[in-house]
Amino acid sequence: MGAGAAVGRPLRQSDPTELGPYRLLRRIGEGGMGSVYLAQQGEDGNLVALKVIRQDLSTDPDFRRRFRSEVARAQQVPAFCTAEVLDADPDHEPPYLVVEFVNGPSLARVVQNQGPLSPANLHGLAIGVATALTAIHGAGVIHRDLKPANVLLAPGSPKVIDFGIARAAGATATDTSPNMLMGTIPYMAPERLDPAGAKPLTPAADIFAWGAVVAFAGTGRTPFTGASVEAVAKILTQPPDLTGLTGDLRELVERALSKDPKDRPTARELLDHLVGPRPNAERLIEAGSEQAVVSVPAATDTTRLSHAPAPTAKPKRRKRLAVSLTLSIVVITAITVAFLTGMISPPFGLANPTSPSTTPVLSVSQTPSMTPSATASPSLWGIDDNLAAPGVWFVNKDHTDTLQSKCVVSGGMKATTANAWPYRCHSNLDPLNDFKTEADIQLLTQDSCAGIWFRWDGRRGFLVSLCEDRYQLYLHDETLKPKPELVSVRTIPLPEKVKLKQTFRAGIIVRGNVITFLHNGVELPMGQVTNDSYPRGKVILGLGQPVNLVPLRPSYEVMFRNFVIRELPSSQP
Repeated sequence: MGAGAAVGRPLRQSDPTELGPYRLLRRIGEGGMGSVYLAQQGEDGNLVALKVIRQDLSTDPDFRRRFRSEVARAQQVPAFCTAEVLDADPDHEPPYLVVEFVNGPSLARVVQNQGPLSPANLHGLAIGVATALTAIHGAGVIHRDLKPANVLLAPGSPKVIDFGIARAAGATATDTSPNMLMGTIPYMAPERLDPAGAKPLTPAADIFAWGAVVAFAGTGRTPFTGASVEAVAKILTQPPDLTGLTGDLRELVERALSKDPKDRPTARELLDHLVGPRPNAERLIEAGSEQAVVSVPAATDTTRLSHAPAPTAKPKRRKRLAVSLTLSIVVITAITVAFLTGMISPPFGLANPTSPSTTPVLSVSQTPSMTPSATASPSLWGIDDNLAAPGVWFVNKDHTDTLQSKCVVSGGMKATTANAWPYRCHSNLDPLNDFKTEADIQLLTQDSCAGIWFRWDGRRGFLVSLCEDRYQLYLHDETLKPKPELVSVRTIPLPEKVKLKQTFRAGIIVRGNVITFLHNGVELPMGQVTNDSYPRGKVILGLGQPVNLVPLRPSYEVMFRNFVIRELPSSQP
């Protein structure tokens, strides 16, 4: 099977082995919309990534309508520096879509592991993403969530993915719930941060994201750093930090990051500048795809939900089916808080969020809340926090005088204790039922274990200790006297020991009474647990229970970075 043999993990007993004309080989991952499999059409067909839509979504008439709509829109996008969608069947039970398999890591993963791109690779990346946007916008589609995780560095050239979640330019507001702000804050244009949703979405929002993506690729950081509210404030009021970019590319990125969308170039103007003018858009896109060369080491990131291989020939100009692969949704509450508390002001005529509006908005209290009000229509949320500095969700906590423990948010969240028992950092996250969360973790001292509490109600909940050789799940109950109780539920061994200060990515998916654990994007064997002890509560980071208590260590320290959490549609009644 070649490159596909090491991808993902074996099928579960409950997984289908065939779907339509496709034979399912391995499970690649989970997304908010369903499961993704490595598949093959026939015995000798190419490997493809096939996504099966969750049953609860596929039976929702509104979702079916959006699914069909996105398929039709994606047919209009040519496959120049975009991941090609090969097939989709909205009428199948369950619905599914098929994309080519790309043996290449995401830009986010490459920069995280190897640092900023070289000047030559950065130029090729800028061309490739501009080429993709020229093709996407030329078809009347807006991406809406362009970010480093949605740019795959396939062998030879970058590919923009997940434009299937895009809404065609000029589409009606009914295609997206008014309570859902789709995107990732550091790459969102100022006009998208209007709480009342009064500003129309245009392709200029993707141009802003292009500038932020190129800046990230060239410097290793976003041009508007900070936690959610700080990043919003900078996007709206501050110039971008482009230290490290030079020459013509810096000037082009500056123009792309203009506060007013009218001051930004179009995708075609970006490409004209980068590759030189061509007589028509078709020739320009072809030139861009030929010059978009990025060379990185062999792919190690097998966690993407959509992949496509490098083309062996020029893509044919035919229509291709596509649908939304993921909905990257961020909570609007933090943004609204910033407006209402006066931290930031609406730019160039955005609607005043305190003025009456017929559009439902999320309720806001003095304490930031990520839970919609009872009068608002249901909406999902999510946050991305690199934990570079204290923010809305995570702040410093110091108990060195009493418990010899503290948490410091600076370049990551570092938790330290002199005690051989768990210690929780501060969390302003609201209680949840079902969710998926991930974080990059380092174990800084011998025998230290990171801790993630979930469905924590303030006194009871689950705790998973993330140690060098295992994930250990506990029921943690502080209501018991004379001392709190930790009851071990499951020991999940890791395939390889984690070395001190080695970064690994831990993930937890909770849906109903089923808990699934991920290690570096892959579900662990024995990593699915059924337990209904605690139905709802917070997610909290900190130090877990050390597995080895002899000898006692003078200090236990762990580091968290790049925290992500996404609410999932609740399976609770």
